[in-house]
Amino acid sequence: MTDHGGTDHGGTDHGGTDHGHTLFGTTLRERTAEATTNVRLRGALARATARFGEHRTAALDTLEDADGLRSAARAIKADVIARLPELLEQFADNVTARGGQVFWASDGAEANQYIASVAKRIGARNVVKSKSMATEETELNEALEALGCHVVETDLGEWIIQLAHHKPSHIIAPAVHLDRYQVAEFLQAEVDDDRILEAAPAPLAAFAREQLRAEFLRADLGISGCNFGVAETGSVVLVTNEGNGRLCTSVPRVHIAVMGMERLVADWQQLDLFINLLARSASGQHLSSYTSIITGPRREGEADGPDEMHVVILDNGRSDIVGTELQEILSCIRCGACLNVCPVYRQIGGHAYGWVYSGPVGAVLTPLLASQHEEAAELSNASTLCGACMDACPVSIPLQDLLLALRRRRSANATRSERAAWKAWAAAWSHPKSFRASMKVASTGRGLGRFADRAPGLSRWTSGREAPLPAKRTFHERWRAGEI
Repeated sequence: MTDHGGTDHGGTDHGGTDHGHTLFGTTLRERTAEATTNVRLRGALARATARFGEHRTAALDTLEDADGLRSAARAIKADVIARLPELLEQFADNVTARGGQVFWASDGAEANQYIASVAKRIGARNVVKSKSMATEETELNEALEALGCHVVETDLGEWIIQLAHHKPSHIIAPAVHLDRYQVAEFLQAEVDDDRILEAAPAPLAAFAREQLRAEFLRADLGISGCNFGVAETGSVVLVTNEGNGRLCTSVPRVHIAVMGMERLVADWQQLDLFINLLARSASGQHLSSYTSIITGPRREGEADGPDEMHVVILDNGRSDIVGTELQEILSCIRCGACLNVCPVYRQIGGHAYGWVYSGPVGAVLTPLLASQHEEAAELSNASTLCGACMDACPVSIPLQDLLLALRRRRSANATRSERAAWKAWAAAWSHPKSFRASMKVASTGRGLGRFADRAPGLSRWTSGREAPLPAKRTFHERWRAGEI
């Protein structure tokens, strides 16, 4: 939740877009045009991303060799992906050995069907969920609601966007696009007496706590995500800043964890490294408020915990990425650091990316995991390729290289006229004489404007901005003339 300080905006302004499900069916240009004209959104983004970025820098400065740890983390994730089948089998065997049940879901539909079958078998009517990006992918809430279940997101940010019928706008702060006045409006609709909620973080959080505690106590089924799965013990690790994660996984009699198949570490030593990097990169904390480690259901003699524990291992397109030039995206630990430094995300927010994941990681993941939507491919263009995302990433994923790889894939579908235009441009600018000649023509203004307005690809770029006018005399010309 983003605090807009003391400014009273008044009224309701939710940006004019229904942010439920996907926004595909519109173009990236249409979504970004709307986002960049939303002053309220951009103010919320600027405050939140600046704060996250500052806290991250300060937290990493407390480590003796942060860059060395990032390099080690990258190497570990590369090894995990290389050994993924072996580690997944080890993890699944250990979950089963400790009394849990494992289901391998090839896609979101299979994951939802399995979870719905468990809910139906146990007669679940009330379901509480801890934050899970994987279940956002599969649209699990809608599947359970169709079964007649009452599903409640219990992470505060997730509950807010559930009430707003929005998708997450940020990986770790899903309601970052809303200010406290908007949040107060959504929560006020849940008040069943004559109270008027003050638009301030403390009373809003207190109201949410009151409402959600009742949901935990009547829940039949708890569902969580999984930050890390530890292969050597079959443990599920949740990293949260709210106690809802522990309540979801220990109060209901059945717990289901949904884990993307890549979210593994081999052992506790590897987990220790990632725990040190995750919170610092995500929110600037040395350690998140809660690190919960769940190894199987409640054992004999234990006072709390579920009677049943299920782990759904989700593929949903991930196995198609393994072994390709893009497989390093599977190293992502979902900290959101790349979003906070991305000049594109900071201007347009998360919903302009059209799906579950946003920012640089979303620009790579969405075309791969939501490839059934043709519009997803254009997200690789939502980047300046500045490399700030790689600098911020705790596992040093070269996101700019992956975006270029996706652009190369997309270029295979370019029109004949686009190919001809870019080929001519490459030929002209590959030689000094033709480059200088083209700049001379462009410096007249008329030549550049006429070319930009008609060239395939460039005409769309210039429709929303003025093409820059090159100087009439180049630096080299002025240098040779002794003017510099």
